[in-house]
Amino acid sequence: MSFVEQWELRARFARSLSELYGTEVPAYTTLVEVSSEVNRDFQAKHPELAERLGSIERVTAERHGAIRVGDIRELAQAARVFGAAGMHPVGFYDLRDANPPIPVVSTAFRPIDRDELAKNPFRVFTSMLVAEDRRFFNAELEQQLKEFIGSRTLFPEELLQLADKSIEQSGLEQADADRYLELATAAFALSPEPVDRQWYERLEAISSVASDIGGVASTHINHLTPRVLDIDDLYQRMQARGITMIDAIQGPPRWEGPDVLLRQTSFRALAEPRNFKEADGSIGTGDLRVRFGEVEARGIALTEAGRNDYDRMLRVVDERQKESGRPRPEVALEVWREQCPASERELIERDYGFFNFAATGKSVDGENLPTDLLALLDGGWIVAEPIVYEDFLPRSAAGIFASNLSGEGTVDDSQDETARDQSWMARHIGVTMHNPYELYAAERDASFREAIASLGLAPDAVATPWTVAVAA
Repeated sequence: MSFVEQWELRARFARSLSELYGTEVPAYTTLVEVSSEVNRDFQAKHPELAERLGSIERVTAERHGAIRVGDIRELAQAARVFGAAGMHPVGFYDLRDANPPIPVVSTAFRPIDRDELAKNPFRVFTSMLVAEDRRFFNAELEQQLKEFIGSRTLFPEELLQLADKSIEQSGLEQADADRYLELATAAFALSPEPVDRQWYERLEAISSVASDIGGVASTHINHLTPRVLDIDDLYQRMQARGITMIDAIQGPPRWEGPDVLLRQTSFRALAEPRNFKEADGSIGTGDLRVRFGEVEARGIALTEAGRNDYDRMLRVVDERQKESGRPRPEVALEVWREQCPASERELIERDYGFFNFAATGKSVDGENLPTDLLALLDGGWIVAEPIVYEDFLPRSAAGIFASNLSGEGTVDDSQDETARDQSWMARHIGVTMHNPYELYAAERDASFREAIASLGLAPDAVATPWTVAVAA
């Protein structure tokens, strides 16, 4: 039998979930169709830009999913399921301080190697309920949540054993791969089991996300996101098809300068029929609005300095918009034109963006080569290619969540926050959690050293806007 490598498991997993979600949420199929239309049209009109941040094959196949789990035990099991497909936890996101607050902390499972990302970049944003946080849950409700979550099984033991086998041997034999994909896909299907209405509504009064996590006996895909090359065009096309979109595109504004980080939008959560268990034990009907269709446009990964300035600019936008009352997109565009680097070269010069470098093949015979990165770029000896942002933005994620919540929920700010951070999460799920900045920097530095060495220069003798890490 043939051996299925982890990248192929990942690609098949993404396709299987996409088929499942399209069956469960028909509007998702429309979103994928429109995304494909937009990408084809953009490539035809702008062939020089269409593959600036990844091949069109990668962009077309790209998906990110989102799931929610109830506690650290379930998150550790999810890490095994995703680890089987070569997906590792990257970054830590705390949405409890968002507006409105959401009682979860999150990480993203994704490939971390550039070649693996090129083969298939499937990523899953995974949020975990923090039932211990007294700002949301009192001691009684915390205990009830822990009992409810502790009694359920999201991932069957057979799936976990197959996942461990794939992690150990970097893939599975064909029969095991088929069974893994069958069980993993089923684990994220919407359950037909009746929902306890009183319990669900009690949690929903605190947070719709809390009820979606702790009010049902299973998990499910909350959204499965295609990638699009022109998200503004997609937004208009979806509305033209009669699909209600959320009020705004989250993230940086559309402008004439370099696209950075991540822009996201979605159609509003749809009412899905569900069975409910009533207080008297009878089974009634109703609907829930918990799943929505998100779409994203990805830009250039920013360094910590660039990201800090991005966050500062968002605060400036907030202040100006509040003072002026003007539409937020208008204010954001004004701030970007004033303060954001207007070119990729300026992103490099200010050490704001991550780029890969390669020698162009320009002759160096008899040349007195400059020993400055920017001069080598300007002289045409090397070229910079942007590194695509593979991760997420807490504020944008919270904005998408909030746009699809049934209510603002409640929070008691007089209570202390329960400390949760990346080191806590890594310690309890038992696998290494990766810092996205370190991943981007390692990729940049490796390409820089190779490009400079090919010119016959010593990498440590070439001045750069950042400090190049010593090769491992």
